[in-house]
Amino acid sequence: MTSRLFKLNNSVSKWPFHKVLVANRGEIAVRIIRTCRVLGLATVAVYSETDAKSLAVQLADQAVCIGPDNVNASYLNIAAIISAAQLTGADAIHPGYGFLSESPDFADACLKNGIKLIGPSGDVMRLLGDKEQARMTVAKAGLPVVKGSSTTIDSLAEALQEAQEIGYPIMVKASAGGGGKGMRIVNSPDEMAAKFTVAQDEAKAAFGSGQMYLEQYLANPRHIEVQIAADRYGNAIALGERDCTIQARHQKVMEEAPAVVVPARIRDEMLRRSADAVAQLNYEGVGTIEFLYNHDGSYYFMEMNTRIQVEHPITEMITDVDLVELQLRLAAGAELEPQLVATHGFALECRINALTPGRITGLHLPGGQGVRVDTAIYQGYVVPNSYDGMIAKIIVYGDRRQRVLQQMQAVIDETVITGIQTNLGLLAQILKEPSFQRLTATVNWLDDLQKKSNDK
Repeated sequence: MTSRLFKLNNSVSKWPFHKVLVANRGEIAVRIIRTCRVLGLATVAVYSETDAKSLAVQLADQAVCIGPDNVNASYLNIAAIISAAQLTGADAIHPGYGFLSESPDFADACLKNGIKLIGPSGDVMRLLGDKEQARMTVAKAGLPVVKGSSTTIDSLAEALQEAQEIGYPIMVKASAGGGGKGMRIVNSPDEMAAKFTVAQDEAKAAFGSGQMYLEQYLANPRHIEVQIAADRYGNAIALGERDCTIQARHQKVMEEAPAVVVPARIRDEMLRRSADAVAQLNYEGVGTIEFLYNHDGSYYFMEMNTRIQVEHPITEMITDVDLVELQLRLAAGAELEPQLVATHGFALECRINALTPGRITGLHLPGGQGVRVDTAIYQGYVVPNSYDGMIAKIIVYGDRRQRVLQQMQAVIDETVITGIQTNLGLLAQILKEPSFQRLTATVNWLDDLQKKSNDK
């Protein structure tokens, strides 16, 4: 179904690349390998010593160890990954999400070594990774933005000065980051002194950069994001939107598509303006434009992620488009047919997180009509303590939201993972909460709920 988005579809045998190295781990590495196998592309997995027995290593045609479990020595080691591609003859690299997926230096290294990166160029990543440049660029392209710092912030003194001009409350963010890492809400200069260095250290550990960014903090918005795709010829399309409001400490917990809280008129406007903006960016690949959405219908650009998102399966379920295949076809030079991509039904995703490391001694994953599970775990798998704790995503698709919510409750109840602690209990609780069911939650709702529970 993905092929319907293009004017012409070249046979995979005529593509400029035929072996894809997957520069990632966990469920997204498995997800990418599966689509490559369907298309007939050879695959190479890279892995740390800790991940030697991972499912990605077992599924890929070849596998190369790139270092110890320390991410700086393995999954963030550009030289090691480029060497693995050269050693195995891989002529393309898919970076997945996280790690090097939004590193312009990595994109440059791929280009320098004649390897096709599945994603935009290093120059575009730099533009959109610089939060202030990104804000100025998308504002010029027609998207609304909130007030933010005029340049990247390297020190507490700079942060205090910029915050005084923007006004409190402020959101401190990692300039190179995402996924909630390096983010803090700051309400006063005293809080800035207490939180800035902590956020900066977190950013350095997660992204290898301590450059920070400040923006005006909106107290109780929802988080709405638009999935876009663009080709090298200046065509861009929007593939619906997602509601990612349910978050804990700025980390998404559940996502749904479409965002039923957004009226149709505003939804259509967001999709059209997002596609129009991206068409002006010399962008290639898929990406996500994130917005803060207020209940009065106003919305503001937060940032653009230049990679595939964790929550991409719910868009796939309501559009019948394989977004990894879409990425690969765009990288191979396919030309999009400008169009309004139709959506149908409703999809909900729950992220299963490991709360403790250890061996999985018992595993039962759910099934049934409309149920999809993206994961790299198996019975006997050892969850390491070196990486992000997300170990699976459960997605349920159906014709309407209420029915999907009911089915997801049954699916979560059916899921069994023993030997480690997980967040399955929290997911079950969220699904029963009236604020979640009635769409009255905001991005702070879950943190507030957990704080009240802890205070009892």
